[in-house]
Amino acid sequence: MNLFTSENLVWKKYREETHGYPIDYAEAILDARSNGRLEILVRWEPECYCHYHRHTAETSSLVISGELHVTDMDLDTGAEKSSRIRPVGDFVHKEPGDVHMERGGPEGALVFFSIYAPEDDGKLAEALHRDGSILSVATMEKILTRQSHSHGNVQDG
Repeated sequence: MNLFTSENLVWKKYREETHGYPIDYAEAILDARSNGRLEILVRWEPECYCHYHRHTAETSSLVISGELHVTDMDLDTGAEKSSRIRPVGDFVHKEPGDVHMERGGPEGALVFFSIYAPEDDGKLAEALHRDGSILSVATMEKILTRQSHSHGNVQDG
């Protein structure tokens, strides 16, 4: 599948203004496997965020277009620890536990993610309130269920 020309991608849009910052991003699942492997594209609108979150699975990502602004946060205090701009071609691999905010740059961003959640709970990430409490949990089970209902690319491990 050519990711830049495919009309077969199904984008799930997230848009909110309720957390004190503009949330406007979309995700398209490329592949989801029952063994805990997930490949996904995430597209940010210009100067907009995804939810403040913590990765609970091993995650690799590659910026494909635009730039991704990342702010690492201290979960206990809510304070900013560091920030960086990830340009096109920037690749990062992170172990579980990474807590941060992400937003698209002036032209937005498109990022490929490869996530591995082999544990029984299949937890991928936790969306967080600014106080660190958990808003929601993304799991492989939810992804696989969503994919099976949309007849997407779900494969056994």
